[in-house]
Amino acid sequence: MPSDAAPDQSAADGYLQRAHLLAELGRYDEGIGELTALIAAEPAHLPALTMLARMHLAADRPAEALAAAETAVVAAGGTSERESPASEPPAFGTLAAETTTRDVPGAVPPAAGAAADETPAQESAGAETPAVGEVVLALVARGFALLDLERWKPAAATADEILARAPGDPYAQRSAAALLSASRNGQAALDAAWRGVELSPDEPEAHLVLGLVAVRLQLFDLAERAYREALRLDPELGEAGQDVGVARLERRRYAETLEHLTAMADLPVARPDPVRTVDDGIRRLLLSVAGLSLFGSVLVAALAPASPGASRLFAVLAVAGVAVLLRRPAMWRPGLREAMSRGLVVPVYAAAAAVVLLLAYALVGGPWPLVGAITASVVAGFTAFARR
Repeated sequence: MPSDAAPDQSAADGYLQRAHLLAELGRYDEGIGELTALIAAEPAHLPALTMLARMHLAADRPAEALAAAETAVVAAGGTSERESPASEPPAFGTLAAETTTRDVPGAVPPAAGAAADETPAQESAGAETPAVGEVVLALVARGFALLDLERWKPAAATADEILARAPGDPYAQRSAAALLSASRNGQAALDAAWRGVELSPDEPEAHLVLGLVAVRLQLFDLAERAYREALRLDPELGEAGQDVGVARLERRRYAETLEHLTAMADLPVARPDPVRTVDDGIRRLLLSVAGLSLFGSVLVAALAPASPGASRLFAVLAVAGVAVLLRRPAMWRPGLREAMSRGLVVPVYAAAAAVVLLLAYALVGGPWPLVGAITASVVAGFTAFARR
């Protein structure tokens, strides 16, 4: 009955939310306790089972993770993992010569026709049967657990199943590529990694997996380019190994493995450029200030003919909003002067002028401060954007 279902769903969501928050704080045992209580009431609750498996993985308990993931796969309608004898660890780098046609300049390959237009299954739940996405999440957790237990053949079989179930999902492709790279290696892993990049060229994790696969195939030039591209998309990726929780479980595992492999291969891997990181942070701040100033100035100009007093009050509120953006000077002031010397002087002065002119309108009124504020906001926004 609907009246009974709503409270049950609400209670289940509460358990999941509490478990997720506890996991992001690194308190895995308490989060597992929340999920255990939910699973005791609903033994086939798929999101709880999948999150439980991921929590055990994050807590370095692969055997418990495998048991939870196996139950989740069965609950999602997937096939149970058949026992397979463990094989020897794969010999990495066996297909480096075979894949030279893929090793082209740049980590991002050309778009593969209609494939580039496909929408990731995780980002549009309606584009694919929900059960497929749910079983893929459970299969990925099972694959990671099998890798941690060094059961290479079942892990490779799990990766093959992921590829078969979700050929158009970038998350499935890069997850399967990582599993294949660690368990069996070869052309299939590289193909899946390229496919993941083609489907989501703006996802840093896709390039990270491509770099991971390339290192294991001894395609070191490709690996370095892929990792540089991942860092360009997310400068904080170099510190991903310090993350906790389950939201970025894959990202953390990939970053740690890639760092370990590159250290073994004595491969120099790019690190975030601190100068560029500072400049990017200040540029984003300038874009935010310019956008807020422009929005406030236009709205104030629209209100001014009908209600000058209200428009001037709103100008004060807009300036206060900018002050909130700048509330932590320690985050931007130390590098501001150096960033200006590297080409950000125009957007800095333009953004400051926009705020001052908006404040001047609030104090004295008149159309010219508003015209100047709008003009300065536009100049600040365009020049900051052009300095990417």
